[in-house]
Amino acid sequence: MSPHATPSAPPSLLHPDQAIALLLAKVSPVADTEVVLLSDAFDRVLAEDLASHIDLPPFDNSSMDGYALRFADLEPTQQQSRLQLIGNAFAGHGFTGKAQPHSCVRIMTGAPVPAGYDTVQMQEETHAQGEWITINHPKGVGANVRRRGEELHQGTKVLNAGTQIGAAELGVLATIGISQVRVYRRLKVAFFSTGDELRPVGSELAPGQIYDSNRYAIQGLLRRAGVESLDLGVIADDPEAIRHAFRTAASQADMVLTSGGVSVGDADFTKQILEEEGQIDFWKLAIKPGKPFAMGRIGKAVFCGLPGNPVSSMVTFYKLVWPILNKMQGLTPTAPLLVNASLTTPVRKHPGRVEYQRGILTRNAQGELKVAITGSQGSGMLTSMSLANCFVILAQEQGDTPAGATVTVEPFNSVLC
Repeated sequence: MSPHATPSAPPSLLHPDQAIALLLAKVSPVADTEVVLLSDAFDRVLAEDLASHIDLPPFDNSSMDGYALRFADLEPTQQQSRLQLIGNAFAGHGFTGKAQPHSCVRIMTGAPVPAGYDTVQMQEETHAQGEWITINHPKGVGANVRRRGEELHQGTKVLNAGTQIGAAELGVLATIGISQVRVYRRLKVAFFSTGDELRPVGSELAPGQIYDSNRYAIQGLLRRAGVESLDLGVIADDPEAIRHAFRTAASQADMVLTSGGVSVGDADFTKQILEEEGQIDFWKLAIKPGKPFAMGRIGKAVFCGLPGNPVSSMVTFYKLVWPILNKMQGLTPTAPLLVNASLTTPVRKHPGRVEYQRGILTRNAQGELKVAITGSQGSGMLTSMSLANCFVILAQEQGDTPAGATVTVEPFNSVLC
């Protein structure tokens, strides 16, 4: 090898994309489903395809306030026509009379277009004088009429299984009259921290002790992921206490999630108990921050072990655990949104691992995307996460990158926002 050649990553380090594919192959969606009322369905994941029960709209209706008329009654060679007003049509209270030659009906937005009429002239392009309405600048036949079924026909698929129900989906389902839906049950995730050095927030710290921040960050991430979480607290560095925690967690949850204790050199009991109680694979990933990661099963529960450093824990949750949770919840997988932006400052990096540096993405006055790194990028510096709104993704073999270079940026989604 040339003395100036760029060293490659050790073959034992898995690229994150390869790791994600291997991890996802190990899990399946939960089999259990339940039927919930539409009012309780927000953020749930559909377990079946849904089709419309009705045409949408269910009848021809007006898209604006104006006058319903027969286009054939307008004078084709004139810019104005006079029509006689014979009634009104309101949303929920349609006109029940019969269409007459050279007549019109006052109509409101959303009201059914009366039988026999085919066009609506907007109010602003008319002039009313008693029972006579002057139609100015007539439009084409069918103007301002929303036709029955033009959005959806009865039987048309509306939403696919695997769709997460948001506000728009709730509105669509209500529009077509669906009052309850079948969804996957919510996942249950048990999590805890281990270590005699960890102290509860609000207590006094003795020399060598730190506050347990990871558990709070993980709890927030799980809440954003839409799962039920079971916080088992801090478990002392005692083999039987750790064993009991793993057994309790596995008996109550679909996933057991921990932070720390999965590195090769960890001088604690977590790794030992994991190997005794479950089927666990220990991974070394070509990712920074975060390299050690564990996955396997304890009883019937999936196990994921995150690195102990706070930023490493959050990054590996976002890149690895979150896709696993999505698949287990039955969500249809989606690729992350990636954009290109120009670096405002130089970035230091050693080749060998894919780096997810924390950045602030902005748009300048010329509409160009710019990204700045949030200062020091140490894996213990959680402020680098709280200040950021995106990851700056630097490729595995990439080295130092100068200011002005174009880089790949992944804006945070709802899980990290």
